[in-house]
Amino acid sequence: MHTSSRKLLLASGLVLALTALGCSGMGGSNSQTVADARQEGQIWTTYVLSPYLRANDIGVAVLKGKATLTGTVDEEVGKELATEIALGVEGIKEVDNKIIVQAGYEPPKSTSGRTYAEMIDDSAITAAIKSKLVWSKNTDGLDTKIATKAGKVTLTGNADSGAAKELASRLAQNTRGVVSVDNQLVVTGMKPALASSLNASGNKAGSDLSDSWITAKVKSTFLYSSNVSGSDIAVSTNNGVVVLTGKVKSGAERALAIELAQNVRGVKIVNAKGLRS
Repeated sequence: MHTSSRKLLLASGLVLALTALGCSGMGGSNSQTVADARQEGQIWTTYVLSPYLRANDIGVAVLKGKATLTGTVDEEVGKELATEIALGVEGIKEVDNKIIVQAGYEPPKSTSGRTYAEMIDDSAITAAIKSKLVWSKNTDGLDTKIATKAGKVTLTGNADSGAAKELASRLAQNTRGVVSVDNQLVVTGMKPALASSLNASGNKAGSDLSDSWITAKVKSTFLYSSNVSGSDIAVSTNNGVVVLTGKVKSGAERALAIELAQNVRGVKIVNAKGLRS
């Protein structure tokens, strides 16, 4: 499979070269080369980010709207998906799929540490946890530093209480993709100035947070969480009162959904009578 660095270098090189030449001086062949490189990079990046193809060894080459795919996958469905993804890229008119299907195939492991896909996963986990902490009315999210590597999360910084530290752990652990949480937060008993200001304004004017904002944050918190089926829970808010309806798999999932919703800034009450297991 092409490496991310090769793609980035290719794309960057083309952009720099064309910038130096000037757009008015570009010939048809140069324009086509740029289009081919853009399409090739778009297809390859989608493969890397796809949970069904990222571990496979797939090469992509594009020439004048025709994408040629090479490499090996372990199932026919992977080969078919590769074709569909390529055809979905604007400007791709034809796909020559030369991918070989080999049952039990395992691609060679990366020798350069984390793969591009793993880095994206870790960044997404970090962003999700940061968002959940900032949205929470019970954690000092703005004073927490988060580092993620291979799904292992490390929290550093300060917490104003043991309860806030414990909640930070729970919010992080319940985030999709998280393998483990190393909570190194130090309980200081003092809130950071910025977090205190935000908490004070939120407590003073909780109703000022729009119902649509609250609904969006509750929904996002569910979707980020590994133990709540966010897509199966409907959320609505009226004057800070959140109503949850839908189906959950267990009483534990229901309890967690209520806790997560109650934890969001601006939420006054959570009505979960319509949330059934």
